[in-house]
Amino acid sequence: MPFDDPAFWRAGAISTTVVMSIVLAMLTIDSLEAIAPGGSHVPPYTVINRHIDYAHNAKLGRDMPTIGQDEPLFGRAVEAPEAAALIERGKLVIQSRACIDCHTFMGNGAYYGPDLTKAWLDPAWEAWAAITGAESREEAMVRFLMAPDQYATWQRRMPNLGISRDEAVATVAYLKWLASIDTNGFPIHFGRIKVSE
Repeated sequence: MPFDDPAFWRAGAISTTVVMSIVLAMLTIDSLEAIAPGGSHVPPYTVINRHIDYAHNAKLGRDMPTIGQDEPLFGRAVEAPEAAALIERGKLVIQSRACIDCHTFMGNGAYYGPDLTKAWLDPAWEAWAAITGAESREEAMVRFLMAPDQYATWQRRMPNLGISRDEAVATVAYLKWLASIDTNGFPIHFGRIKVSE
């Protein structure tokens, strides 16, 4: 009876492993194209030169980012190499300050502070512009990141992490780019959350 033969089970395990390895390799190659900057779900870094919003797509049945007209970050358009460098530096600031210890990004991290996946799109930044005395959303974000202890309005307070202006600008660029990524509707209902008055 073949079921008693270890060679039968070994051959079955080996063939299953080989087939699934091939399937995994094919899925990985397909996924890497979709999730690389400039792929189907992730815009190129130069998207920070455009207006980014969030809207419900009835056809897909989920909320997703929309990319609009030119709206350069800090009023100055940047070319691809500079945009990539800014976003890379912003990512390094977030990693070096261990922001994930309090915040979540794409659902990963801690829940002490708010999820930052779509932080750029948060309508509360309009109020923060007035609080910080800034003329734009990005400048309000920079001022907050540089001195969050000065603008503490909740019981949970962000500590001052010693972020320089250049680091804050790079972090805001990273957060704007992050908000442009199609996260398949995550966080759910973000585009329909209304700020209480």
